[in-house]
Amino acid sequence: MKYSVSIDVPNLEEGLKFYRDALGLVEVKRPIPIYAVLQCGDAKIGIMEKAAGTKPAPGSEDLRRYERHWTPVHIDFEVDDFEGVLTKAVKAGAIVEQKYKMAGRPSIAFCSDPFGNGFCIIGAAAQIAPS
Repeated sequence: MKYSVSIDVPNLEEGLKFYRDALGLVEVKRPIPIYAVLQCGDAKIGIMEKAAGTKPAPGSEDLRRYERHWTPVHIDFEVDDFEGVLTKAVKAGAIVEQKYKMAGRPSIAFCSDPFGNGFCIIGAAAQIAPS
């Protein structure tokens, strides 16, 4: 089984620029002009251009919007250089909504991309000595 996650953005090139600049993801294919696939570790992330104001599914009364929105599904990016990646993400347009640093636990930043999609940056897990 292969797996991937797809993220809707209002403009494909802007979405690619953010995820390349913020997280260093690399485009590996573009099967159609409005959809690109990025490599993210062992997973792939699809970036799909979908216009604001369009319906997310047939029969839906909701409309796609790109201001910050809540969804129970988001992507966590576990990184070795927490502060470095977080700084790059903010420079690329991410918003840090909450940031936690606690002794013995990985650092975590709850963020949103420039299109309203939530994601987390998580520092490498704290090393626990064997007992």
